Amino acid sequence: MRPKVLVVYKKSTYQRYVGRAQERLKDLIEHSDVSVEGLLHEHEIHQETLRQAKAALRDLGAQAVLRYRPEPLPEEGAWDLIVTLGGDGTLLWASHLADSSTPMLAINSAPDTSVGYFCAGDGHDVHEVLAAALEGSLKASRLARMRVDVGDTVISTRVLNDALYCHESPAATSRYILEYAGDQERQMSSGVWIGPAAGSTAAIRSAGGKVLPTGSQKIQFVIREPYRGVDNKYRLVKGMVPPGEELKITSRMTKGRIFLDGTQKVYSIGIGDRIRMTLSDEPLTLLGLDRRNERSSKPSALK
Repeated sequence: MRPKVLVVYKKSTYQRYVGRAQERLKDLIEHSDVSVEGLLHEHEIHQETLRQAKAALRDLGAQAVLRYRPEPLPEEGAWDLIVTLGGDGTLLWASHLADSSTPMLAINSAPDTSVGYFCAGDGHDVHEVLAAALEGSLKASRLARMRVDVGDTVISTRVLNDALYCHESPAATSRYILEYAGDQERQMSSGVWIGPAAGSTAAIRSAGGKVLPTGSQKIQFVIREPYRGVDNKYRLVKGMVPPGEELKITSRMTKGRIFLDGTQKVYSIGIGDRIRMTLSDEPLTLLGLDRRNERSSKPSALK
């Protein structure tokens, strides 16, 4: 039986804006402005990688369905493999489609400009990586994900990278009560980062958190720019939440937000709403994560 493969791909910045008559962007590109340097090159590499992936799946006998990220997607549960063509952002977006039994494979379609921590390959080895994934020879990693509840509602069990709780305006102070390990603290800050191990190399690390081993089952939280007034010292600035325990946030804002794995999944949080973060029982099965060290020695762009 032909393997059923869902391919979720991004469009390049050039494709999304220049193709839609964005005159300002066109003018900048025509005049080689530094602000748009490399956009056309990135577009060409992305398109070539997409072309190679289509040809490889056809040659490998896969029954492939391709979808641009914002397009309506087929229902989950019927796929032998989900492939993403883009960078980490595309993988994170599509990872919410995958239950723990559906393997995912990420291919970086423009490695010069796109972060590809989760990616098993790029335009140099598309056929090789897809063939290995379909024949089952790529190593599978089980990555912990995070569950997020707001009140009695589960809003996600598939947060792979991180969640950011903050005010709707980046210029406003976030006000909340943080509760962890039996301790409770009223805080003001720029927000709270919370995430599983897979996201510990991204924003959480930049905010002062620790990089966790890939297989860690801990959830990490870091307060973003805690308010340090006179005689004001918070105890709960950073922490690790082990399996079986939870982090709670009670909102003291009428216009709070929680962002899950970037900007695609955003939920309004009102005053008095209670958010609970725990380890999810739906880990992600990601193929070829161990190949990234091997890729680092290869050229970064198609010639």
